[in-house]
Amino acid sequence: MNILVLGGTGRVGRQIVLQALQDSHHVTALVRSPEKLDLNHENFTILQGNVLNKEDIERAMHGMDIVISALNTDGATTLSESMPLIIKAMEAEGIKRIITIGTAGILQSRVEPEVLRYQSSESKRKLTRAAEEHHKVYELLNQSQLDWTIVCPTYLPDGERLGNYRTDSNFLPEGGMQISVPDTAEFANSLINSSDYIKTRVGIAY
Repeated sequence: MNILVLGGTGRVGRQIVLQALQDSHHVTALVRSPEKLDLNHENFTILQGNVLNKEDIERAMHGMDIVISALNTDGATTLSESMPLIIKAMEAEGIKRIITIGTAGILQSRVEPEVLRYQSSESKRKLTRAAEEHHKVYELLNQSQLDWTIVCPTYLPDGERLGNYRTDSNFLPEGGMQISVPDTAEFANSLINSSDYIKTRVGIAY
């Protein structure tokens, strides 16, 4: 499978790249700073570019089967500004499948199911800016024709790859408190050849 990874220099993105290569996929990463992803592998291609640049996104999409985005907010509006460009380039290239890493804040609240966790008393975070950015991405994907899945981890320590975790459609697994970076990446990569959780947010936790 030819996979385009966006956000490959981040904590989760780097693990997605490494694990996808271990699974014998061909991985291309579009990054602003190639030196941050110092990796030599015969199935790995690194492209320098910016997800906010339409031409860079279009160039990166050529020949891809699937897109995995582990982009973060960058403390700004990178997510909500880049997603329309990503969706348009995917549609132009005929790519249907996208897996993104979101946040548990955009899952439905268990205590107030009509709203999202970040909008409810369930969330302990005082700042909601990052969740609002992920919410915009969720709405953009939901309005698209793509086969999307948003993986929504809760507290995300580096941790180890245990391979033993719980998932739930649109909600955080009950009592879930954390999930490691490597296990979040493992679950995202498990969706590459799967039709599970299409057009769904997925909560993941131990």
